Amino acid sequence: MTPEMLPTDQYDAQLADKRHRLISMMSPYSAPEPEVFRSPLRHYRMRAEFRIWHEGDDLYHIMFDQVTKQRIRVDVFPAASELINQLMPKLLAGVKPHSSLRHKLFQIDYLSTFSGEIVISLLYHRQLDDLWLQHAKQLRDDLRSRGFNLQLIGRASKQKICLDRDYVDERLPVGGKEMVYRQTENSFTQPNAAVNIHMLEWAIDVTQNSKGDLLELYCGNGNFSLALARNFNRVLATEIAKPSVAAAQFNIAANQIDNVQIIRMAAEEFTQAMLGVREFNRLKGIDLTSYQCETIFVDPPRSGLDRQTVKMVQAYPRILYISCNPETLCENLLTLSQTHQISRLALFDQFPYTHHMECGVLLEKRA
Repeated sequence: MTPEMLPTDQYDAQLADKRHRLISMMSPYSAPEPEVFRSPLRHYRMRAEFRIWHEGDDLYHIMFDQVTKQRIRVDVFPAASELINQLMPKLLAGVKPHSSLRHKLFQIDYLSTFSGEIVISLLYHRQLDDLWLQHAKQLRDDLRSRGFNLQLIGRASKQKICLDRDYVDERLPVGGKEMVYRQTENSFTQPNAAVNIHMLEWAIDVTQNSKGDLLELYCGNGNFSLALARNFNRVLATEIAKPSVAAAQFNIAANQIDNVQIIRMAAEEFTQAMLGVREFNRLKGIDLTSYQCETIFVDPPRSGLDRQTVKMVQAYPRILYISCNPETLCENLLTLSQTHQISRLALFDQFPYTHHMECGVLLEKRA
């Protein structure tokens, strides 16, 4: 498969294979049948990163074949959003005439939204100067004059030049409400917006009629925290990355949500605080004992939950676990299944045409 082709005729068979693999992986834990959520066949990725190849005065987007390591020219990329595809040739056409924009440019990152906004980052192996800034502004203004709601950023070693702002504001229809999500350049966001909506609505569904408060670890920009706030009295969420915390605070205000508290802490640190191992200044003024959390939500990195955090989450009657790596989820389930039973299971096809799977489980305390 080349980047300019998608095997759409194979999608159903590939999704069925993922479903069977997930059932097999979850069979030791007596999991129910998975609920399966499809991806759009095309234009599902809201962000894309391309290396840039130079041939004389010409340049173009490239990717590398993961198996052969061969260089592949990319002129169109149907996996990416239509907005990214529209801008790819226009951006390069605007870069080519200016050596200040072209020289030592080695990568371009695109982050787009359903709401029609996009931020583009130009990455260089050299320091950027006033001439770069002058021509970058001309490029930005030209693309905006053609109707693109665009932000442009230049990056080099220890240098970041942001012409206006380094974020876009996404708007997603989630469970009958429009949710606003600020997404910051170079920070984590869910790549497949349509499947992200499925994930949010599934999480809302499985936590309906919940009691008490929600504790969330790894909350990012508040993607799940804000959607789930409607089902709980209060939400206490942790995140370590500064830009994500700032975005989450904006999102709380933008969505007029008054029952979510974000703490800037790593999940491991918060576990130590909950277990009384350490005290943290960042928790001053927050009475952890006032929260009646009967549900904990985790969406950890690919490595899964560390041993201490697994033990900590076992204390909660209900565990909602979203995983981008079912293998590490299964490792965690070896412990979690000793005290909890899987009552809901979902497969979210975040990454169609690949072997990667995103899944969700709701675990409830055994009687």
